[in-house]
Amino acid sequence: MTALLFVFGLIFGSFLNVVSFRYSEEKNLFGAAHLGGRSHCQHCYQQLAWYELVPVFSFLLQKGKCWACYKKLSWQYLLVELATGFIFVLPLYLYDFRSPESLLPAILWPVAFLVFLLVWTIDFRLFIIPDELNFLLVTLGLILTDFQNSPERFGPFAGSFLGSYAALFGLRGNIWVNHLLAALLAASLVGLVIFFTKGKGMGLGDLKLLAALGFLYGWPDVLLIFILAVLIGSAVSLVLVFQSKKNLQSAVPFGPFLIIGSLLVFFYGEAILRSYFNFFGF
Repeated sequence: MTALLFVFGLIFGSFLNVVSFRYSEEKNLFGAAHLGGRSHCQHCYQQLAWYELVPVFSFLLQKGKCWACYKKLSWQYLLVELATGFIFVLPLYLYDFRSPESLLPAILWPVAFLVFLLVWTIDFRLFIIPDELNFLLVTLGLILTDFQNSPERFGPFAGSFLGSYAALFGLRGNIWVNHLLAALLAASLVGLVIFFTKGKGMGLGDLKLLAALGFLYGWPDVLLIFILAVLIGSAVSLVLVFQSKKNLQSAVPFGPFLIIGSLLVFFYGEAILRSYFNFFGF
């Protein structure tokens, strides 16, 4: 079962690469005009044969180069396919399928991770976060919020990836109020950064993405996502400056750092806060 899901994930990852590389602002992300046509080399536009489209193996067999023009292929092809393969098998290790209540989260959170992959790859390449992806995250947030809307799944000590630490931040009475205010507060945080940096620190795409993440994760999870993204983004930017690959005025896409923060909160949110409070002796 694991191997079969992983193979399906590799195949779907190949499709995600098509969506990512063919995206442009002029076309709908998932429109036929955007996705139609044969696959081709990004450099010489040579149409690819079937044996050049086998996920992972074609990239390795070609040694990361196009067989027609011999130019290097983007590592994104390989990494996205592998990441999607792991996303497909992740629910087997995170959820107990003996419980019917695990089925919906086990489906929707991997879908969110696939959206994260598209956000990362598109923003990294084009400095753009498509509105369609933010809409998908909000839709997933609506479904998951409705699913969690019960005293057993949401409260001061339930319904947050920060565990019992979430109770320290309040807003645990009503899940809809929690997630709506999380989106608004998240948008306000990025809005302040945009205002004080005159749009040089972050952009409207980052604002919409963090608002969507706020609705998906709720409060205070989205606050930790933002803090982690800022810390990691600042550290990476400084490293790039010291390596002379960027200067202080160079633009760096912030979307990938928000995705990293989101994944860290999903997997390690409670552990991160526990380590923080233990460090300061609380």
